[in-house]
Amino acid sequence: MTNYLIHNLLGNANTGAQFAEIPGTGDAQSRYCSYGDVLQMSARFANALVERGVKPGDRVAVQVPKSIEALMLYLAAVRAGAVFLPLNTAYTKGEVAYFLNDAEPSIFVCAPERLDEYSAFTKELGIKIETLGVWTGPQVSSGSLTDAGLGAPRTFKNVDRGPEDLAAILYTSGTTGRSKGAMLSHRNLFSNAQSLTELWEFSNQDVLLHALPIFHTHGLFVATNVTLLAGASMIFLPGFDADEVVRHLPRATSMMGVPTFYTRLLDDPRFDSKLVSHMRLFISGSAPLLSETHTAFEERTGHRILERYGMTETNMNTSNPYIVEGNKGRRAGTVGFPLDDVELRICESESGKEVAPGDVGVIEVKGPNVFSGYWKMPDKTAEEFREDGFFITGDLGKIDPDGYVHIVGRAKDLIISGGYNIYPKEVELLLDEQEGILESAVVGVPHPDFGEGVIAVVVPSTPEFDPVATLSLIKPQIARYKQPKLLHVMDELPRNTMGKVQKNVLRELLHDSFSG
Repeated sequence: MTNYLIHNLLGNANTGAQFAEIPGTGDAQSRYCSYGDVLQMSARFANALVERGVKPGDRVAVQVPKSIEALMLYLAAVRAGAVFLPLNTAYTKGEVAYFLNDAEPSIFVCAPERLDEYSAFTKELGIKIETLGVWTGPQVSSGSLTDAGLGAPRTFKNVDRGPEDLAAILYTSGTTGRSKGAMLSHRNLFSNAQSLTELWEFSNQDVLLHALPIFHTHGLFVATNVTLLAGASMIFLPGFDADEVVRHLPRATSMMGVPTFYTRLLDDPRFDSKLVSHMRLFISGSAPLLSETHTAFEERTGHRILERYGMTETNMNTSNPYIVEGNKGRRAGTVGFPLDDVELRICESESGKEVAPGDVGVIEVKGPNVFSGYWKMPDKTAEEFREDGFFITGDLGKIDPDGYVHIVGRAKDLIISGGYNIYPKEVELLLDEQEGILESAVVGVPHPDFGEGVIAVVVPSTPEFDPVATLSLIKPQIARYKQPKLLHVMDELPRNTMGKVQKNVLRELLHDSFSG
């Protein structure tokens, strides 16, 4: 037996090849990490974890800024047979306390500057606390676990773990109740990395520009695991900064991002076809990519963004093809086709019966990418799976005559007004076409007569934007029951760290719009 995920990701690593460049404030301060360094650094951290009592199956909870040390800690936890639990760096003390109380990790690793903030309640919970920072040189402490790792042996015998053993727990965003921990196995992570590496044709010649956070599926599992499996290289940025992305794009072959990355690049006059003529692939996910952004990006650069669809519980489910043109090429406004090892169907929410071709329903998926359930929540897990093993995603979608999957919205975002079902995406697409609107979000809030009333929230692109005129313009183009009863103007839409619009925040903000 071997450590299933590590064996498959790093079993054939070319130890002399470059894995990552971590740019500093100047090129002279950049750090370079080879695949040999990956094996040694992750081994050192794995030894440090075991020395601190981490056993196979234990959770290792981590809330630290993005760094190569944090990435090596992920691999170290898996090598030690532990379950890696990354936490959003934006989480507050109260939120972190909930996750630690729920997950019961044997160790919690935080940034050195937050040690005082967390020490008291981790002691109450009986959880060891360590700190991890960026190594800056000899005789400079960068955190207790960083220091311990530097002093630990640089070889480690991987703990045996099978395909169904847990590799990670990722907590959902909790927009409709308390957050749930999605349990992801070694097979879940490897199967998805394998499918995507093949589909997107990643090789050891690729250089991925990595500007995503690594506490999330997109940046941690998709971007990193695909790079490792392909033996590719990456330019590892601490976050998205337009200046830094423009500076490093000439040496990259591929980039993964959220839609916000691409809209910000389009706002930069330096971002043009000449800058990216050598690029092989731009990928977008984690939030819907507007067709307008897709079109504008292609017109500016000659590149067609590849959009895909996934979620915390399933990793990636679908992807547009690698090929660009033709009847089966990349298509704006869609998330492509199910991955080769993923089954996908569109069903009625209550009955589970498949809907007619082209109709909207709930997306259900089945495959080796789908998680094993929610941590310590067997009843909730049972609710989310059909008897035949399909996972009910909660996303509303449809499949067009050519087989492309379209995401319409979340089932919880469905608006029922006067007995009619209204899919927000349909109204949003219409609004986004109107002159003077940069983007929109449509929600339903309590209404005394209709149950729910439709409210459109828009971000105008010009100060002369006229809400009343806009509502008049769209009236002839959409059924009366779908028309927004109010149009609310905001400077920007509330989003989470991955760029998704937080409609729960909008519903709460506008909850009393029709009362009184």
